[in-house]
Amino acid sequence: MRYIFGRIVSAIFVVWFVITLTFMLMHAIPGGPFSSEKVLPPAIIDNINERYHLNDPLLKQYLDYLKNMAYFDFGPSYRYQGRTVNDLLQEGFPKTALLGLSATILALFGGVAMGVTAALKQNKMLDYVIIFLVTIGISVPSFVLATFLQYYIGYELHWFPPLGWGEVKNIILPVIALSAYPVAQIARLTRAGMLDVLTQDYIRTAKAKGLAKSTIIIRHALKNALTPVVTFLGPFFAYILTGNFVIEYVFNIPGIGQFFVTSISNRDYPVIMGTTVLFAALLVTFNLLADIIYTLLDPRIKLTGREGA
Repeated sequence: MRYIFGRIVSAIFVVWFVITLTFMLMHAIPGGPFSSEKVLPPAIIDNINERYHLNDPLLKQYLDYLKNMAYFDFGPSYRYQGRTVNDLLQEGFPKTALLGLSATILALFGGVAMGVTAALKQNKMLDYVIIFLVTIGISVPSFVLATFLQYYIGYELHWFPPLGWGEVKNIILPVIALSAYPVAQIARLTRAGMLDVLTQDYIRTAKAKGLAKSTIIIRHALKNALTPVVTFLGPFFAYILTGNFVIEYVFNIPGIGQFFVTSISNRDYPVIMGTTVLFAALLVTFNLLADIIYTLLDPRIKLTGREGA
């Protein structure tokens, strides 16, 4: 509990640091969110800045934002008239969450299955095929794979819709593009872990006792082989969250990533801040869960270090 409490405190500090850094960077950029409106007279620009409190001192804007954040109020959007950032997040988050969750499930189950299969068929044709696919998954960037799938699978073969959202078939290509890299990484780590575990003495003992091969693999080998995979969960969730930005933009998915990309070009400060804070909070939460799962898989790893260690 002491470890978890300490991690929660550090997570809060990280989120506060992200808020502060993003806020300062947004206001360090020359100009303002309405400076590109060439047709508006200066008096109207001043009235808009007054309405959104953009003419207040920077310190006051920062403190007001922190106060609103305490109530989970991200403020109004500058570009989406009559809508708040909370409204945009509530609209886009279910789509982003569905895409990320689907890619996570495919990456975990697909990567583990490929890694175990490659380890059991070491130096055979199936192992070489999986290694080849893993190499491609690691080497090809997600936006390149997304464009390839969109053009050849979507436009040329017409197997799945290349754009849009609303039906189950719309999510197939984005999920494949988003999960390709983590599938390859998890498969590589699982294969290496299984090859190491299968040579251990307790596996030989289990075989000598006459246990079924499936029991040995699932109950004894796989649990310890997944320890390296858990260490990848932190970067994995970071990739899934940030990869959503590109994938949603390529496939025109109206999720949070789409709002984030358009808000950067529009200089919509509240949307940029809201999405950044949300993803930072999700990332530190996933990292905390990964650390806890890591210790559950391997009890030899302690949450608290010894004095002098």
